[in-house]
Amino acid sequence: MQRITHLPGSTPVVLDSPHSGTVYPADFRHACELDVLRSAEDTHVEKLYDFAPAMGVHWIEAHFPRSYLDANRNTTEMDVTLLDAPWPGPVETDPRIMSKVRLGKGLIWRTTDEGVPLYDRKLGVAEIQARIEQCWVPYHAAVEQAIDAAHRQHGYSLHINCHSMPAVASSSATDFPGEEHADFVVGDREGTTASLALSQRVCEHLKAQGYNVAYNHPYKGVELVRRYSNPAAHRHSIQLEINRKLYMDETTFALTPGAAQLKTSLRSLVEMLLKTDPRTL
Repeated sequence: MQRITHLPGSTPVVLDSPHSGTVYPADFRHACELDVLRSAEDTHVEKLYDFAPAMGVHWIEAHFPRSYLDANRNTTEMDVTLLDAPWPGPVETDPRIMSKVRLGKGLIWRTTDEGVPLYDRKLGVAEIQARIEQCWVPYHAAVEQAIDAAHRQHGYSLHINCHSMPAVASSSATDFPGEEHADFVVGDREGTTASLALSQRVCEHLKAQGYNVAYNHPYKGVELVRRYSNPAAHRHSIQLEINRKLYMDETTFALTPGAAQLKTSLRSLVEMLLKTDPRTL
């Protein structure tokens, strides 16, 4: 199966969608119902940005599902309770980083956002190593290559890590269960992965389109923006969360008429980024 799509671009803008994959591998062998598991997907996010490659934007997309392997986690974010043997690689010890692992949302998920167990078995070390090699490694290589190419060609890069979120936080998804989410959440890990001026410009642009926008709450950005950003060297990465109520039915996973207007707004955002040189902000 094709694990990722990587469409190289010619502009400073890089978009990636690590969680919109819907191709469930045969070796997943999950125990919970597929419809329950599918709630983990950032379903249809790749469709919302399908205009971008024609604009010269670099595009990377995962086809494997987030619940099989979460490409937005470090390989050290390992839930060792899932394994049938000791993990031979390094395991994260920072309690802040491991908070998601405790919620069942490490590199390999233990439970759904509602706390439903994914497996009725222990996973083998070789099984997890194969997922990393086949999914995590090529995905991260593509994102790194795209950002490097954009930066090399233009002297700066603007990376948007594309996500969606439920309208209301689930019981085991964040530290704020039951919270009603804004239309967008702009995350830059408290100003460490993008310049404040750039993040503010993104927030203000979306607000001008009529959306309510939160900044670094409850999502600050995770591994893909952390790993490949360096604002001081003009490498900016922002995690952008879109409220699913804007474009889909969260029960049936069907696109709603709102998707067309949302796509227009996202195109406007990308057009603004294509005209923005962060070195002048």
